[in-house]
Amino acid sequence: MSDAPREKLRLPRPTGPFAVGRDTLHLVDRDRRDPWVPSAGARELMVDLSYPGRHGGGRPTAYTSRREAELLLAYGGLDRRIPAAAYSATRTFARAGIRPAPGRFPLIVLSPGFTAPRSTLTHLAEDLASRGFVVATVDHAYESIGTAFPGGRILTCEACGPAAEPGGGRRVTEGRAEDLSYVIDRLTGRGAAWQRSGMIDATRIGAGGHSIGGAAALATMTADRRVRAGVNMDGSFHTGPAGIDGRPFLMLGTEVQHTPGIEDGKNWDETWRGLDGWKRWLTVAGSGHFSFTDVPVLAGQAGVVDPQVPLSGERSAQIPRAYVGAFFARHLRGVPQPLLDGPTPGNPEITFRHHA
Repeated sequence: MSDAPREKLRLPRPTGPFAVGRDTLHLVDRDRRDPWVPSAGARELMVDLSYPGRHGGGRPTAYTSRREAELLLAYGGLDRRIPAAAYSATRTFARAGIRPAPGRFPLIVLSPGFTAPRSTLTHLAEDLASRGFVVATVDHAYESIGTAFPGGRILTCEACGPAAEPGGGRRVTEGRAEDLSYVIDRLTGRGAAWQRSGMIDATRIGAGGHSIGGAAALATMTADRRVRAGVNMDGSFHTGPAGIDGRPFLMLGTEVQHTPGIEDGKNWDETWRGLDGWKRWLTVAGSGHFSFTDVPVLAGQAGVVDPQVPLSGERSAQIPRAYVGAFFARHLRGVPQPLLDGPTPGNPEITFRHHA
């Protein structure tokens, strides 16, 4: 097997009717110092805004930079199997500069896993945008293995040491909740930072994420009543659900870590019992922790397969797109979603652990 992909890597095509536009914002919260590097000054965030657009026009968007790809692949032990040049050149479907679709759309804020850059949630963000959502995917300064910020800076994981200390997971989670609320402020308030903020229906906001980003979705809901629905993709919780007051929540995870009753699953057991509204706990057979991101999708195209994670890269994209998309369509747009009512023949990997 060759180490280099035989064909160019590409994200799966979005499934919705809209074209996908993308803008990128650099946001600075001058009311907060960075919690990991106080000497850096104000808290900084990078945000990709994926939005429903009109077909035609625009310019291709980059997946990630060469340096960011090098850092991510080296961290994951994939640097000898997937060339950074090929990974960074992954084809996306979002285009810069396209006209927005008419109308106003729900907003979803997405947070990636700890050490993972926002690029790892790109296929999900593009698909949600194609289905009629504005999606803000957030990079939190000093919490990824490497993220490009203005001025040619690559900010690396200064938070990795402190996060490993007792209480570190809660500290990260609560800080991200503040970040996500700040992003909502800047996208929906007066003097919005985004030129297309008029597209957003601020009465319909959701939050989701992978790993600790999913834990942050719940923490954001408990602190910010504007967030009406939340999703956690395989993240251990570090804060409880008290205060979400019946708002809906989806837990989508692996069998190995998040099956009811097992040691690693106790964290989800406790959170599940505290959720007092519409809720689902789904497990995905054959999945691994990163099956809910772009990583296995692109690695599979490059011929790199983890023998301990039999779920294919193709299904790794299809499953979160289907269930996360259905969840937000039901709870932010009011569209019935039979997919969420129980097992379906087309998704044999999914087990409904509980109903409510």
